[in-house]
Amino acid sequence: MKQRKHILVVDDDERILMLLQRFLRKNGYIVSSSSNSKDAKILTDTIKFDLLIIDVMMPGQDGIALTKSLLKKITTPIILLTAKKELSDRILGLETGADDYISKPFDPRELILRIETILRRIKVEFNEFKGNKLTKIGEFQYDEGRSELWKDQDLIPLTSTERSLIKELVRCANTPVKRDILAKILFENQSLDHKKSAYEKYTIKSLKRERGVDVNINRLRKKIEKNPKSPRYVKTVRGIGYMLVPD
Repeated sequence: MKQRKHILVVDDDERILMLLQRFLRKNGYIVSSSSNSKDAKILTDTIKFDLLIIDVMMPGQDGIALTKSLLKKITTPIILLTAKKELSDRILGLETGADDYISKPFDPRELILRIETILRRIKVEFNEFKGNKLTKIGEFQYDEGRSELWKDQDLIPLTSTERSLIKELVRCANTPVKRDILAKILFENQSLDHKKSAYEKYTIKSLKRERGVDVNINRLRKKIEKNPKSPRYVKTVRGIGYMLVPD
């Protein structure tokens, strides 16, 4: 049975909200709605949507600012709605990270076609991702080819140090990796990496290398372990270092 996709519509115009809800449901989608950015953020924190439709012109935080804020936490595709028709407005909308931009008034059938196109593209990308060599770590999958960590279809943000760390742990899965080896891999060339965050630079400068490994292990555990204090996957091997035990 085909799984129905869940769409969130965010618009302060109640009439448009009702029309879109009715039309999208008629076309087989599950629909939730919000009339403002604050409620939309609460919904996206509690529900995993397949696509968001956001109106640009809203009181308080507008759709552009909302999109920027949401994309710091999620990778859900977004379609922006607006009454503005200038090319510069469209470019601004797409520059925020939105997947598409449609001007009001619009034909609802066009909106459906754009939704279907985006969801079809996401499915293709996810299937391509699944074709790569994957390591299952609980609810997560690590793509060795792309050095990416995924949970379902959500890409988990990793710092460059965390990427290097998990890459080495996956490469040596089920085998303890010495702390000093990890330190060498993570920090040997740190002076050449200008993209590291201020926090990472502080860690490297202020702590010994091996302590820096411990700090990054703890950060990685917080992202993949249900209980970081009692890790199931990233194990401490006393007197040696750390070991990844995937599923």
